[in-house]
This record gives sequence, C-alpha cells and structure tokens, in this order.
Amino acid sequence: MFESISMAPPDAIFGLIEAFRNDPHPEKINLSAGVYADEHGRTPVLAVVKEAERRIRETEQSKSYLPIHGSAEYAGAIQRLLFGEDHEIIANKRAATAQAPGGTGALRVAGDFLKKHFGDTTIWFSDPTWVNHFQVYEAVGLAIATYPYFDAERNALAFDAMIAGLEKVRPGDVVLLHGRCHNPSGVDPTPAQWEKLGDLLAARQALPLVDFAYQGFATGVEEDAVGVRILCGKVPELVICSSYSKNFGLYNERVGALTVVAGSGEAAQAVLSQVKKCARANYSNPPAHGAAIITTILNDAELRQGWEEELRKMRERIHDMRKLLAAGLDRRGMKLSPAGNEFIVHQNGMFSFSGLNKAQVEKLREKYSIYIVGSGRINVGGITPGNIDRLCDAIASVVVAEIPA
Repeated sequence: MFESISMAPPDAIFGLIEAFRNDPHPEKINLSAGVYADEHGRTPVLAVVKEAERRIRETEQSKSYLPIHGSAEYAGAIQRLLFGEDHEIIANKRAATAQAPGGTGALRVAGDFLKKHFGDTTIWFSDPTWVNHFQVYEAVGLAIATYPYFDAERNALAFDAMIAGLEKVRPGDVVLLHGRCHNPSGVDPTPAQWEKLGDLLAARQALPLVDFAYQGFATGVEEDAVGVRILCGKVPELVICSSYSKNFGLYNERVGALTVVAGSGEAAQAVLSQVKKCARANYSNPPAHGAAIITTILNDAELRQGWEEELRKMRERIHDMRKLLAAGLDRRGMKLSPAGNEFIVHQNGMFSFSGLNKAQVEKLREKYSIYIVGSGRINVGGITPGNIDRLCDAIASVVVAEIPA
C-alpha cells in the first residue's frame, strides 16, 4: 500500500526551518517562522516562566489526565486576559473556554465544531492570511472564501476594499479576523475601523472567529485586546482561538485556548459540550504543564507584573529592529516601497510584509543563507544588532540586481 505514496512538499514555514538547520553557513539568518529571538539570536525562557515552573514542581501532586476541556483555573485566567477583569461576558457566564494544544489546535477544534453543526457555512479569510489557515480548514472540509485586506502599493490596510468584500458575506458565514499583529502583513485595523467591522458583521449576521496569537506584541496586553472587546459589544456570538506560544515564550509547550461567547450562559455551556466531543476525537485531553505555567503567572500579581515587563522588553526590541531595518535600507538607498521604508516601522508584531518577491527571497536563501517565507514575510523578531548589516546588504544586493540599467 505504501509504495504508491509520493513525497509531500515541505511545509512552507517549517520546511524552511529544517533547511536552515541543515545549512552549514556560519552567518546564516532565520527570518521565517514566528519565533522571537533576543539580541544574541536565542529564544529565551522568561524569568517568570522559570519561577512558575519552580512553584509547580514544589506543589504538583499528580500527572493524571486533565478534563477534556482542560483546567477550569486556566479557563478563568484566559477569559480575564481576553475580556478584562470586570467584563459583563464573564459576570453573566456567556463565555466558555476549552484548553487546546496551541492556537492551531484551537482553530482545528473550532473548525470541527462548525463543520458538524453548520456544515454548509463558508469561512472567510483575509487576503493574505496565515498559510496554515487554509490547510486547517481544507482538512475540516469547510468552504473557503477570501476578502481583500492588504494594499501592497501603499503597504497599508485596504479597509474600503475589505468592507466591500465583507458585504458579500451571507448570514451564518464565519469571518476569520486576526485579533492584533496580522500575520503576515503586520497591518491592523484602528479602533474606529474595528467599530465599523463589528457593525457590518452584526448586520450581515456573520460569526466572527478571531485568531489571537500575539496579545501584547503590538502596544500592550490591554491595548491589544481592543478589537476583541469591540466585537463583543457589537455581536452576540463569536469564537476566539488564542495562542500563548509567543507572549509567554512557550513555543514547545503548545498552549492555546478556544473560547466561545454566546448570548446566554446556557448556550455557552451547550457549545462547550459539543466542543468537548470534537476535542475528544482529536487529542482526548490537553497537555497540563504549559497551562499550569500560565495560570500560575496570571493569578499572581507579582508574576503577572513581571510577565508584562518581560513582554514589554520583547515588544520594544522588535520595534527597535524595525527601525534599524528601515534605517539600514535607507542608508543603502534601497526602497522596498515607492514611498520608502517607513511602513516597516509602523507595522505591528513580529512580522513585516516586506514587498520582496519570491525570486528575491530565493536569491537571499541561495546566495546569502537568509531564510524568508516565499511571500516576502520577514520575522522581525529574528533580526539582531549582529546580523542587521549583513541582512540589509543582502537585500540591497538582490533588489538592485533586478533593476534595469
């Protein structure tokens, strides 16, 4: 049976990571996957994570299974992080949260739930979006459509086109939105634009599904939740798939959550009961350790403060690298946009949609061992003071090589 199986192509992102690991070049640079690195190019373990793990080791009494939907303490901590301490959704128990193995696990379980109960719905993605959205929801079997999002000429949000595209959404369709730090563009709606999006989705009777993987990486933990909280005031129901790989540095612990908001507590619990059936068929129970770390940090005032301070430093380092990249290209007389390179500074989160084309990306990899996703998306979190000059020189080289004499 297996002799008929052909090789699958490498994953668009993790395949690059594998190629990077096998590259012997002493000055290779990995700007592909969304993994934060410090100024030395290392992905650190946060100090508050180490302290939380110490406390867990001292008090842990069992390695038994968690419930299918995970830890209730974790669910409560996540809801307060998403909605704020005193939100009416929490007070009225209109939200239910299931722990999931990473944001991807949450997205998949949400998809299975939607397919089972609303099988003829269409899920709408921004154009562009995270490449794995397509793989997850094609595997689920949902119909997929896209709406305009990014204006490549202006390196900005194509908001009017976005609204026009979403006018085509049918009642009952699902619209996937990025909560903050849009992947891959780094371009987000303003609060006023979130208001308009919420009004439109309510009028279209659509269900928002928010992929929220970078809370705290744009402006701050509270500030980055503004889009989610505006939507909560506009629509009666929504789904949030959150990841804590980036903002807690817990990449290999695979910690995420699927949170549903319903019109009543009874409806929220009914949805949770069906979500649990989907989770049971996928992975049975979520892993405990990463969620215990997050719960310990968020439920302790001192650790929570320490976490926000470490997160601030990561956020500011990324922003500093944005400024260095834009300035470095400016000094070389290289413009990645007709308007210049300032757009890099104004994008949010780990990623920059650089404008580099596929051929240029391939030259960077083949000639300079610089690894960037084919779309031109750069993980700014992988840039360091030690590699910025080499990176700017290489980008200038491959772009100038295509300019006619």
